[in-house]
Amino acid sequence: MRINKYIAMGGMFSRREADKLIENRRVYVNGKLALSGMDVTDADEVLVDGNPCKPVEKKVVLAFYKPIGVTCSEKDEHAEELVSDYIDYPVRLTYAGRLDKDSEGLLLMTNDGALIDGMMRGSNGHEKEYHVKVNKPLQKEHIEALQKGVYLTELKVKTRPCKIKVYSEREFGITLTQGLNRQIRRMCGAFGYRVDSLKRVRVMNIKLEGLKPGQWRELSEAEEAELRKLVSKKRKKKLDEI
Repeated sequence: MRINKYIAMGGMFSRREADKLIENRRVYVNGKLALSGMDVTDADEVLVDGNPCKPVEKKVVLAFYKPIGVTCSEKDEHAEELVSDYIDYPVRLTYAGRLDKDSEGLLLMTNDGALIDGMMRGSNGHEKEYHVKVNKPLQKEHIEALQKGVYLTELKVKTRPCKIKVYSEREFGITLTQGLNRQIRRMCGAFGYRVDSLKRVRVMNIKLEGLKPGQWRELSEAEEAELRKLVSKKRKKKLDEI
């Protein structure tokens, strides 16, 4: 790990401040002056002004507006842009519920593996809301069929019942409680519709509003507390049913 990131993960300084500390000869690694850009590990002794510095793995959750064309992957040599290109954060984060390259909207990013696990389990039925625009006018009977659940031949599974709110003749909101591969595109395709735009606007209690494509923010304490409460409530209910 780069020395400035290592220091920043201690929670006292930003990466920029860490760079200045190194430049001002206030950082030592294993008894020697630290060099800008050098790599360190947990096995190294890092001192800032003579005081030991160790990363603190604080659990964080970010809301990120993934733009169209950005790939949900940490490493992909064929991708033009990755989520990691947009988020410069001192702690390594992973997304909880991906969006395909052609879709945009809300991604929750966190370093809390237990939270990711709880959110990703399809059996927990957490809500995710999307705004969809298709290539031709919607038919009432198709909307009703989508709400009841659609058998997806490629995946050999019927989707769960969902909520739909029609906004215009070609636009609607849909709230799902599962996350099958390209689910909305497949559901619409089953009735001859092509999805022209797809935006995730909500994950459980967290909303996209207030963010522009490429922007991110930390969740407020109240938002994160409610999110964790919802996840733990579902987990407790499942345990009670066993």
